[in-house]
Amino acid sequence: MISLLVAMDRNHVIGHQNDLPWHLPNDLKFFKKKTTGHTIIMGRKTFVSIGKPLPNRRNVVISKQRSDSEFPDGMDVIHDIGTIIDWNHQEPAKELFVIGGEEIFKQVLPHADRMYITLIDDAFQGDTYFPDFSEIEWQLSAREKGEKDGENPYDYFFLQYDRQVRK
Repeated sequence: MISLLVAMDRNHVIGHQNDLPWHLPNDLKFFKKKTTGHTIIMGRKTFVSIGKPLPNRRNVVISKQRSDSEFPDGMDVIHDIGTIIDWNHQEPAKELFVIGGEEIFKQVLPHADRMYITLIDDAFQGDTYFPDFSEIEWQLSAREKGEKDGENPYDYFFLQYDRQVRK
């Protein structure tokens, strides 16, 4: 199963200058809980913004560059989304988490089966966006309001969408 996992504001902003435009520790805990023990797939810029392989996960970077030497040992490097689609066909019960960025989300969205979206009910300055998606193709299957507190100062929701119609 190919799943997209993203936090975005009400305008689909997901990043600003290669960083998150908000600080939301509960979203980071959600991310860790969902992805630990699984494969996470990201573009090169997303990896650079994270800065290191995340522990207890298989870390995969999609990079157009043919040299794998710029990435630390233990990172898998692939060069196109076709590899993700092949992995999904080989082991459809295994959940593969695509975690960004914008271009990778655009390319993988037509092939995704599920989306986990942390929707932050606010607007932020940004230069990176999650693509629009059709409510006809996706059904909201879970919605949970996140706890707002001193460390998590925004209203936010954990949403799960499952694909209804394949393009």
